Amino acid sequence: MYVERFENISKDDIGIAGGKGANLGELTQAGIPVPPGFVITAETYQKFMESTGIFQSVMDILDTIDINKTKELQEAAEEIKQIIIDTPIPEDITTLIIEAYNALSQRVGVDDADVAIRSSATAEDLPDASFAGQQDTFLHVKGTEQVIEYVRKCWASLFEARAIFYREENDFDHSRVLIAVVVQQMVNSEKAGVMFTVNPSTGENIALIEGSWGLGEAVVSGTVTPDTYTVDKDTDKILSVKVSEKRYMFTKDDEGTSKETTVPKDKQNLRVLPDDELLNLVAMGKRIQAHYGKPQDTEWAMENGNLFMLQSRPITTLGDDTPKPETNEVEDMKVIKKGLGASPGTGSGTVKIIKKIQELDKIQDGDIMVTTMTTPDMVPAMKRANAIVTDEGGVTCHAAIISRELGIPCVVGTGDGTSAIKENIDVTVDGKKGFIYEGIQKQAEEKTETPATLAQEAPIITVTQVKANVSMPEAAPRAFATGADGVGLLRTEHMMLAAGVHPVKFLEEDREDELVNILVENILKVVDVFYPKPVWYRTLDSPTDEFKTLDGGENEPDEPNPMLGWRGIRRELDQDGILRAEFKAIKKLHDQGYTNIGVMIPLAQHPDELRKAKKICEEVGLTPHKDIEFGMMVEIPAAAILIQDFIDVGLDFVSLGTNDLTQYTLAVDRNNEFVAKNYSEEHPAVMALVERTIRTCVENGVTCSICGQAGSVPHIVEKLVGMGITSVSANSDAILEVRKTVARAEQKLILDAARKQQ
Repeated sequence: MYVERFENISKDDIGIAGGKGANLGELTQAGIPVPPGFVITAETYQKFMESTGIFQSVMDILDTIDINKTKELQEAAEEIKQIIIDTPIPEDITTLIIEAYNALSQRVGVDDADVAIRSSATAEDLPDASFAGQQDTFLHVKGTEQVIEYVRKCWASLFEARAIFYREENDFDHSRVLIAVVVQQMVNSEKAGVMFTVNPSTGENIALIEGSWGLGEAVVSGTVTPDTYTVDKDTDKILSVKVSEKRYMFTKDDEGTSKETTVPKDKQNLRVLPDDELLNLVAMGKRIQAHYGKPQDTEWAMENGNLFMLQSRPITTLGDDTPKPETNEVEDMKVIKKGLGASPGTGSGTVKIIKKIQELDKIQDGDIMVTTMTTPDMVPAMKRANAIVTDEGGVTCHAAIISRELGIPCVVGTGDGTSAIKENIDVTVDGKKGFIYEGIQKQAEEKTETPATLAQEAPIITVTQVKANVSMPEAAPRAFATGADGVGLLRTEHMMLAAGVHPVKFLEEDREDELVNILVENILKVVDVFYPKPVWYRTLDSPTDEFKTLDGGENEPDEPNPMLGWRGIRRELDQDGILRAEFKAIKKLHDQGYTNIGVMIPLAQHPDELRKAKKICEEVGLTPHKDIEFGMMVEIPAAAILIQDFIDVGLDFVSLGTNDLTQYTLAVDRNNEFVAKNYSEEHPAVMALVERTIRTCVENGVTCSICGQAGSVPHIVEKLVGMGITSVSANSDAILEVRKTVARAEQKLILDAARKQQ
């Protein structure tokens, strides 16, 4: 059968109708209000591919590509899609599709029905995996000619770059993954959104609903921040209502296409779902979950007061056992100090005040470290702590970054935590809200492993790679478990400092081999875990004040402002023995077969520094661009302004270090709580330098990434994807959310491109 109405399809027909089509049929048969439609079956697609002779051509192209080469993957995807779009559909199939469309038009009482053409791959929305978003949807299609045109485009979208990548990564045979196409009456909704019938993160029996004005496209594409509602399904009690400013929405225009418009002023901050509509929607969610027998991820829309369900699929992020709700009751606990929540989670323990480095031995397993500000040599003690509290700092300070990577709750910028909080008392630290409570919170005795469950999440595949920042080798397995596409920033500092000996002392005492072996041992822990995924190693970039406590560090200079001082590549060119040792360590690993290492130099301000660093690399036997990829950080305005000059010297990649780029552009010390309010990576000047760098790299075919805190901020990530960034490197705790954001941003670009084609 080539065409089937929803009424004749059930959830058991995934092989015929794909996941989306099968679920729409199942909902229709269950009496759920679904806009009418039909499915052009997977068999139809298969016949089209084989009878026209293009199947083998497509498979041949797929056999020759390396999916890890982004440009090659994208070019192959475009070639395949164009073949399908340009190939006429056989007349017998065309006739059946036109007849079904005409019948739908008659059914809804119009000459040419306004329909959505939606892809429904046979590997999409399966009971145990959700691959939604890999293929395309086209809205407001009208007339037989357009229907035929967009059916072909849906078929072609089976070979989007992200879809090809996903199938390869998950061992799906391209030849066995087919695609059905859903043709469904459009709902010209006044409001729309999504509903999870349980909390998708915790599994609690709480419905989570998002809604915005107009078509659901605004929510799905990430164009707006929707209203968010939570409802206890056992009692129908509305637990929370978060009303967002919704400035944009999608509506049908006079020509019958979808367009982005401005929401009227009086509705931008108006609640989308009043209580009665919200509870109505929850009741529908209960009904759908009961029918399927498991929690569902649904899409909904309302037109003229009527509720329609547009999709339902299993929630695949819950694992085998739905977690029980946490009972972290802190409402009755006394807040003894407030600061800035810098690393999420809660941790309880006994306070130990650390005012100097010699006191670190006070920290025992499970204690709460309270200090002015952490430094790299405090990391071993930080690992023992259940939470970190500091007087100083913002969300990009050392304490915040390391705590997020370790999964330790952290509150920074308390001002006077070291004097206001008494030593040896028991406290609970809420790293999300920024509160320190007196006493031990129930079920919070152990530190919260924020990303520990990320591996249970259904994979989200994006063309823009999402990598991890790694500061300590011990954190590599945790970062790898998030599904990161590699390491976008492997910091050297903690490897050097862990030895307790100044790197220059190794060299002065003719112990270079010992220094090289320390680096090899530590770098190996990361590159081996991630192999063959890329790991970008940043050469040493420690300010002089971080070296002072090391054996041999007594000769470090006293600098008025170490952040602006003798650090990064400028120091390593002055003391090039350190840089040579690093390159020798990487060569040793490369000779052992670890070809997944890339090198980037920090704090470069002039192309001559890049030339000199590459020359030293060659002198130890590593040829840049041949043996290893060679790149640089862009973290000072000079590097962004002169980026073309650096590219002319030769670069495989650049990585934007927005933490430093922001402080150097705005003259704001990012570790100083007195000026923290002036520190903003979204400042127009910072974003202008970021965009300049990305655009120039794109024009020159240079891979461009970001590893600063901005890479973990969703709405900034959306902008970066739009600019054409190649990869985003985030802290481990943020990787899942960043990947979701990247996926939404990529989908929005696809939707925008599709609208322009209409």
